[in-house]
Amino acid sequence: MPGKFLPEFELYVMLAVARLGDEAYGATILREIEERTGRPISIGALYATLARLGEKQMIDVDLVEPQPGQRGRARKYCSLTPRGQEALSHSTEMLRRMMDGVPLSQAAGPDRQ
Repeated sequence: MPGKFLPEFELYVMLAVARLGDEAYGATILREIEERTGRPISIGALYATLARLGEKQMIDVDLVEPQPGQRGRARKYCSLTPRGQEALSHSTEMLRRMMDGVPLSQAAGPDRQ
C-alpha cells in the first residue's frame, strides 16, 4: 500500500494538524509536537515535512496574511486532505494493532539487567 505508511515525524506532524484543527500553523504545530513528545524540533525540519506532506497531497496549506493591526508574518494554516486523513487513520490503526497486548512496561522498553 504505497503512500499509506507514514514515517514517525510525518505521523507526529499529521497528528498535531488533526488535533489543532483550525489553529494548525507552523508555530502551534511545533509547540504541540514538542510538548507531547518532549523532543525539540527545528522549524526548518517542520516546514520541510509540511512541504513534503503537501507534495504527497496529504495536507493543504493556506497562506493567511496578518489582519490589520497584527504584527508578524503571514501564517501557513494546514489541514488534512481526505488522502491525509486516510493515511493517518491507516498508520494509527497499524500502530494500535502492533501495540495490542504488549504490556506497557515492555512498550516503554525493557529493563536490561
